[in-house]
Amino acid sequence: QVQLVESGGGLVQAGDSLRLSCAASGLTSSLYTMCWFRQSPGKEREFVAAMNWSGGEATYADSVRGRFTISRGNAKNTMTLQMISLKPEDTAVYYCAADWGLVVHTTASAYESWGQGTQVTVSS
Repeated sequence: QVQLVESGGGLVQAGDSLRLSCAASGLTSSLYTMCWFRQSPGKEREFVAAMNWSGGEATYADSVRGRFTISRGNAKNTMTLQMISLKPEDTAVYYCAADWGLVVHTTASAYESWGQGTQVTVSS
């Protein structure tokens, strides 16, 4: 069973940077798709970015492309989301998710494993 734990959220000002981390355990191979979603109050969970754990090109939502970067972390079985030029509309709870397989899905229902989320608040 895959377990995911996010960290790194916080309160920042518009234009600042922040890096989120996701520590994964229970991965049985590299054949996973790892991703970040976010959810604001009253809104559906929104796809942010995804990558195949084995490597390759990442996929980004239009709203974050060019500002966010998803990558594997330096520590074993960690994934990071580097966020720059943050905007107030980036305010949300950010979730790490995993799905066995190499197809990148952008809908939350496709992912079986989720972390507990980490709050990111961007003030104007």
